[in-house]
Amino acid sequence: MPSTLNPYLNFRASAREAMDFYQSVFGGEVQRSTFAEFQMAQDPADNDLIMHSQLTSPSGFTLMAADVPEHMELNQGNNISISLSGDDEAELTGYWEKLVDGGTVIEQLAKAPWGDSFGMAIDRFGIQWLVNIAGTPQGAAG
Repeated sequence: MPSTLNPYLNFRASAREAMDFYQSVFGGEVQRSTFAEFQMAQDPADNDLIMHSQLTSPSGFTLMAADVPEHMELNQGNNISISLSGDDEAELTGYWEKLVDGGTVIEQLAKAPWGDSFGMAIDRFGIQWLVNIAGTPQGAAG
């Protein structure tokens, strides 16, 4: 099996909702396990929290997530972004439109100086996304 690198997102009691949202954006199947299923809850309030979930999309994306129980530290900030890139404009624009629903657009998806279309947003769960659609560089022969 080859090595892989996947985003693993942490939430405070909203991993189930977030992964359902990402499934609505990217399609695919979500697998999830709760703290109770593995007898890992330190507090009964943690029983239904998501200990691990994984979304595998038809496009081959893998996104993982978990809830961080209240007794554990959770630092949420802007020190990470998830980047989507490629040349399928319709597919990537569709992801963009779904991701920004209920979120905040930082930079509208539009033609960038380097010739691609680029946008930056924070989704409704506080995750920052970058979308880059390959285009023709300015000044390139067409």
